[in-house]
Amino acid sequence: MKLGVLTVLFSDRSLEDTLKYLAGLGIDTVEIGCGGFPGRAHCDPEILLSNQKALDEFKAKFKHYGIGISALSAHGNAVHPDKAVAATAHDHFIKACQLAQKLDIDRVVTFSGCPGDHAGAKYPNWVTCPWPDDFLKILDWQWDEVLVPYWKNTVKEAAKYGIEKIAFEMHPGFCVYNTETMLKIRDRVGKQLGANFDPSHLWWQDMDPVEAIYALKGAIYHFHAKDTKVNPRTTRVNGVLDTKHFSDEPNRSWIFRTVGYGHGEDVWRDIVSALRLTGYDYVMSIEHEDSLMTPTEGLEKAVDLLRRVIAFEPKPGGMWWA
Repeated sequence: MKLGVLTVLFSDRSLEDTLKYLAGLGIDTVEIGCGGFPGRAHCDPEILLSNQKALDEFKAKFKHYGIGISALSAHGNAVHPDKAVAATAHDHFIKACQLAQKLDIDRVVTFSGCPGDHAGAKYPNWVTCPWPDDFLKILDWQWDEVLVPYWKNTVKEAAKYGIEKIAFEMHPGFCVYNTETMLKIRDRVGKQLGANFDPSHLWWQDMDPVEAIYALKGAIYHFHAKDTKVNPRTTRVNGVLDTKHFSDEPNRSWIFRTVGYGHGEDVWRDIVSALRLTGYDYVMSIEHEDSLMTPTEGLEKAVDLLRRVIAFEPKPGGMWWA
């Protein structure tokens, strides 16, 4: 398994400076944002797809620092009810696929997206309960009329560029947000869809990431190493569905933390072991969104912990000790 970093946290730095710093930390590979919410600070497909010299220089930077690329990320909402927003998200995703082909990368990370509640809606509508019955009707419409048809067409388009794995980050606010919904869309669309497994979004939903990993055996295509700290006092009063701004850390029910500051090293050891037992041996890509720490301090603490728990060497075969 490899240790990686989603470079979005260094969007204020050049790609050169970012790779130089990460190489100094011993990072094996990076995940690059190239559209949607992650932005294009380090990778603009519009430029790289139209300028061979720029593409060659881009590749050369990674070769120089001995760092690979685990995936391109273009998180967006391509089924947004605002057609302009949806079109931009789709365009960013497809361009990410086109660029991935040029870089010999077989996977792109994104969101499933979330439609509105009818054809004339203005904003997405994330359904979280089955009653009144209106909500189930919305849910059926979203999946049957929008989400499944969109992704059936899009996986075919992505396949033209050699994209074998589209990794959905299971994120509340979008239709695919937990194990069940990930398996549901995979069943209805195909195995080209899998999970970008981020335990931070599962912990605050009161899920056990280890059990979710076992349930998703064979369907995990990428992994985000990010932690969450749940505030038990607040959740006992208000639950976990929290709309307070992320800057209001003391009063939120939960906040994102760097690896080890929400759950201890033993928990992360169990996660690594579950990944290996279920056949995932690709990358743990650190996504640092801890508002209590600077980008460098939070990242370095995550690197320190993960270096102790990741099994970097290939899994041995059989009873090598016998």
